[in-house]
Amino acid sequence: MTRSVIALDADGVLLDYHLAYAAAWQRAFGEYPAERDPQAYWPMDRWAVPELRLFKRRRFRAEFGELFWSTVPAIPGALDACHRLREAGHELVCVSALEERFEAARLRNLRELGFPIERVIATGHRESARSPKADAVEAIAAVAFVDDYLPYFRGVAGAIHTALVTRAPNGSPNEGPELGLASSVHQDLADFTRSWLSR
Repeated sequence: MTRSVIALDADGVLLDYHLAYAAAWQRAFGEYPAERDPQAYWPMDRWAVPELRLFKRRRFRAEFGELFWSTVPAIPGALDACHRLREAGHELVCVSALEERFEAARLRNLRELGFPIERVIATGHRESARSPKADAVEAIAAVAFVDDYLPYFRGVAGAIHTALVTRAPNGSPNEGPELGLASSVHQDLADFTRSWLSR
């Protein structure tokens, strides 16, 4: 039997990039950052961290390698939501805007956390009229695509259900006229799953 495919973003939908960012800061500089705004969309706004100059910026960026991308913690409720979707007959594919060289690390991260996901597609990131994720989502013939970054819905075929996760509203890019690109809006993946399975 052919399973219908649901494409899932990783950071902000499946995985908590904010907590991983704070852990990376601790590894780089020896202290866990204080929380400034728990409702901030971007990690540098959530945590009370200073703007880094060249040497420290380079030191911090060095933390975003294999260890980082293979140890991002799960968002509460995301694992259960994925198992519910899988049990309902869906194949789950992670479509993530990270560099291709970290694709295997991301898959390892998801598998070790127990996500029923066997494939990751790394698209890289660029701001353009057509999302770098659009081709990937269409190539796997996804029936739905869940992401927490509204611009990634640009160019996605209208037949694909685009579900926007609206986490952390402060400073969020998920507003304005492009909200029309989202077929539905949800607090988190668990909320999307409840809605999708009750159709």
